[in-house]
Amino acid sequence: MAAFFTRENGRYFPGRKSLSAWSATQLSGTVVCGLLAHGLETHSPGPEFVPARFTVDMFSPVLDEPIELRSTIVQDGNRIRVADAEIVQRSRIRARATAQYLIAAAEPPGEIWRPSQDLPVPDVRLDHPDGSMPLFKSGSGDWTHSFTSGLNSHRKSVWNNIPPLIDGMPITAFERSAFVADFTNLMCNWGTAGVGYINTDVTMTLSRLPDGPELGLQAQNHVAANGIAIGTASIYDRTGPLGTCTITALSNARRQVDVAVAGAIQPATAAMI
Repeated sequence: MAAFFTRENGRYFPGRKSLSAWSATQLSGTVVCGLLAHGLETHSPGPEFVPARFTVDMFSPVLDEPIELRSTIVQDGNRIRVADAEIVQRSRIRARATAQYLIAAAEPPGEIWRPSQDLPVPDVRLDHPDGSMPLFKSGSGDWTHSFTSGLNSHRKSVWNNIPPLIDGMPITAFERSAFVADFTNLMCNWGTAGVGYINTDVTMTLSRLPDGPELGLQAQNHVAANGIAIGTASIYDRTGPLGTCTITALSNARRQVDVAVAGAIQPATAAMI
């Protein structure tokens, strides 16, 4: 599969499959998160640090136009580093992100309560080096590539192998995680009439980075009132949970997205609402 962006003269140029199902002139939240993670990762202190928190604010549409990606270190210490990144178009900040890197260490002694989680993993492996189409699961149903599978009120899960983010560069574990984090909106707000909420932010927390190219996301909670929805999902790989993802979303009922129709027209973007 082709990459989502090409890079030329320090700017990033979106490809066709970067477009959102909400608008043909805007980019999907998944690629926005992935690109911001790419900028933040240039400030990683090293492999002994984990990007433990990643927060994105998407307050303006990111357009299908060249992108300037800016990033900087905000605070640096022996155990914590904080970095910021922002996407700029037409001399205006369109989206911004913050990452908090924490140094890995031994676990403290003692026993702590942890919830039991039944995180579904498909038998088939999505291990193509250039990425694969996602698999979806609703309730106790089977895993499927079908974009009609989510037109119900059951709990949703998705299993991914994300293609390269930037042409000529392998996708990193952090970029992959950030990209998948934005699927929280789809997993938590996909119902019998499609998706009627558009998320304005994403927060991902990680205790470790994923092992291998496959990454799953399962809806855990959904709260909605006054046209505002909060969705929370677990992010995990074949060895177990990595952390959580939370989104805040606004009602967008007048532009409700029928994922099944969008998937039939442009499957690469329909799953990336």
